Amino acid sequence: MIPVEIPPNTVMLKGLSFDSNIYIIRDGNEGLMIDTGTGSIFEPYKDTLEREGYLEGVERMVILNTHEHFDHVGGNLVWKKYFESRGIKVRFASHSNTSKTLENSEDRIILSYYHGKKYNPHKVDIKLEEGDTLKVGSLEFKVMHTPGHTQGSICLYEPKEKLLFTGDTIFYESVGRTDLPTGNFWQLLDSINRLKSMDVYIGLPGHGRIIQHWDENMEKIKALIEHYL
Repeated sequence: MIPVEIPPNTVMLKGLSFDSNIYIIRDGNEGLMIDTGTGSIFEPYKDTLEREGYLEGVERMVILNTHEHFDHVGGNLVWKKYFESRGIKVRFASHSNTSKTLENSEDRIILSYYHGKKYNPHKVDIKLEEGDTLKVGSLEFKVMHTPGHTQGSICLYEPKEKLLFTGDTIFYESVGRTDLPTGNFWQLLDSINRLKSMDVYIGLPGHGRIIQHWDENMEKIKALIEHYL
């Protein structure tokens, strides 16, 4: 696996099969992992991180889930076990709505059965809300609640480098589906309208390729939505 490196100190592990993309950001001895895939394809990701030395010196890691679907959270405990085997202290973070689902193992919403798996619940240490700031070393990420794909969907914005981690809200020339439990098309439209005017250098979605021309991408999404309305 060839990782995609993105400043500042960010690497993307591109999702294989049905897994989400995984992002790791580090600053000093602190790290942030955004989404964890299903956990079914773990070794290639782990081997890449070890080969490239991305975890050297990391002592604390926050595992953040952009929302509660199994292709983004199924690997949570797999990664936690791995990080702790390296002496890295782990905390989980997600929006408060997502946190309830993850702690209560609501398979109807998590959709683990789509993947022939069972989700194992765990405590979420950091329950996020709109406007919160998540710090990783000297980096600060603004939490944006962007419901639509799910009720607990969030995006993370790093204003210095203008990076936006979009989860399954925005993709390259597409958007997240709304026909799954807790999805809402009109809420997604509101979230898209909020995001389209942001000053974004690179968009980093939950699946697929990175978004390098934000304004152009949002115009194509606008045309796509208007076509179906």
